Amino acid sequence: MKIIHSPRHLGHAGHVELTHGQIVPAFEKPERVAMIMKALGERRLGLFVEPTAHGLDPVRRVHDAAYVRFLATAWELWTASGRDNPALPSFWRAPGMRDIEPDYVDGKFGFFSFDGGCCIVPGTWDAVQAGADLALTGADLISAGERMAFALCRPPGHHAQQATMGGYCFVNNAAVAAQGLRDRGAARVAVLDVDYHHGNGTQSIFYDRADVLVCNIHSDPRQAYPYFLGYVDEIGAGAGEGFNANYPLPKGTDYAAWSVALEAACARIEAHAPDALVVSLGVDTFKGDPISAFQLDSPDYLRIGARIARLGKPTLFVMEGGYAVDAIGTNVANTLEGFLQG
Repeated sequence: MKIIHSPRHLGHAGHVELTHGQIVPAFEKPERVAMIMKALGERRLGLFVEPTAHGLDPVRRVHDAAYVRFLATAWELWTASGRDNPALPSFWRAPGMRDIEPDYVDGKFGFFSFDGGCCIVPGTWDAVQAGADLALTGADLISAGERMAFALCRPPGHHAQQATMGGYCFVNNAAVAAQGLRDRGAARVAVLDVDYHHGNGTQSIFYDRADVLVCNIHSDPRQAYPYFLGYVDEIGAGAGEGFNANYPLPKGTDYAAWSVALEAACARIEAHAPDALVVSLGVDTFKGDPISAFQLDSPDYLRIGARIARLGKPTLFVMEGGYAVDAIGTNVANTLEGFLQG
């Protein structure tokens, strides 16, 4: 197994988030990658490789060009306005407001975001570009015949929609990888998102397409972020009708109940018969996660990996959430080891 990583993620550090009415240090932190790399290295689960550069054209295949331009210039615009503190949006558009990009940086932040979880600091854009390259390098490996690969992306990506950042996510790495696999010749691709939080961005990007099946197993949006997408009746639209599946579960769900949803999602994937599978790997389903409320335990991730392996598809794992830093390495390593042994 190739483990694609980059030290450039360290540029996204010292960032903050708005949560529970307070601005606090972000739960999404550089130590997450260090713990994962430590666990994978100790188990000798694969070969660590750095990504190849792919440029921004593949990113613009799933994200609006104006949004990509904003991300690339946001810190410059922020500092040009006389500020050097971590940049956060302070207001957002409401339904019925005009869809016109403002000239001023504060307006741009509100225009291109949907929450206060995406903080930009001097090294954020470089880290985000590196994350996209990790995912695309993984797509290269899968397209070249590898059975599996792991893109250790940070920051995560599955909340990023076509033109909005949110939930720590700027570029949707899993969607970039899925589109990359399509562009490399895969007729059909499936995305399986096992993060605690619904992958609203991935759903939105592929919602009207039949070539990419998106399955999300997540906390019920009536109880958990991102609140406004992730319901069972969201099944796709137009050509994509029937190619989006959501499996919302209540807070407190344990592995016995969670695995029922996994079986249902795997059945949908098998019916889709994809040429490749992208797994948005969030391990914030862990019982000790500080911002989530499922009850999976570390041994359960071995079973998750083994079940995904039984799909028999070339599989790219893309890192998403997981904020119990002391356990994140074990839980990620267990998932990948389960797949390798499955």
